[in-house]
Amino acid sequence: MEYTLNNGVTLHLVDAGQGVPVVFIHGVMMSGRFFERQVPFFSPSNRVLIPDLRGHGQSEKVLEGHTVGNYAQDLRLLLDDLGVERPFLIGWSMGAMVVYEYLKAFGSASVRGICIVDQPPSDYAWEGYPFGVLTPTSLAEMVEGIQLDQRAVADEFAQLMQHEPDEATSTWMAEEIMRVPAVVASTILVNQTLRDYRAFLPEIACPALVVFGRDPKLTPPEAGEYIAGQIPGARLVVMEESSHCPFYEESQKFNGILAEFAQGLSS
Repeated sequence: MEYTLNNGVTLHLVDAGQGVPVVFIHGVMMSGRFFERQVPFFSPSNRVLIPDLRGHGQSEKVLEGHTVGNYAQDLRLLLDDLGVERPFLIGWSMGAMVVYEYLKAFGSASVRGICIVDQPPSDYAWEGYPFGVLTPTSLAEMVEGIQLDQRAVADEFAQLMQHEPDEATSTWMAEEIMRVPAVVASTILVNQTLRDYRAFLPEIACPALVVFGRDPKLTPPEAGEYIAGQIPGARLVVMEESSHCPFYEESQKFNGILAEFAQGLSS
């Protein structure tokens, strides 16, 4: 379905089932389609909400407003309009940063709990920080790649996101990445890269689950250990047969872990 926020931006939205709301938030240049294996599992018992962020997937290709913080504001407008209170937020990749921005803006009490999926607290190679992969040079190269050969970037990402790449899966993943206009992809990539949530993690005061793939092609599982050690009371799960998409590559196991965690959240 298409849903127009009161700020005028139209988002594509999956809205399925009833019950405690679980909200899945995708990564940079990705879309809600990546969570297609979660909908049939959770919708019989939960209200499943999966928006495509502005400029991504099937949402309106608006060319402004592309910051992680503004994506969190869009999410709040959407949930308020839908009458959703205290959701369980699942943020994958950049979506984890959207979750952090949501908590910073609206407080930990605004959610039942959070799940952080395969995203270090920063992607930038800060001095003394072991989990950053992007330097000024490599970030510039990525931006240039997106601008000059976006398809090559999409194909590379699709391969890296999988522990054991599959041709059919790689094809649809790359097609989803290609839905994002290059100017939008470059803008939000830079904005995301320069975010750093290390100092914020100890301030999080809601139940937290941290899930990482063991395959470090895109993100090291040690970053998950760091996050779980910084968020008070957080639980860490490392998925042994996954790279960046444990909810897709090991969907049955992931769904079971997420459902068990969700059952323990307060109403």
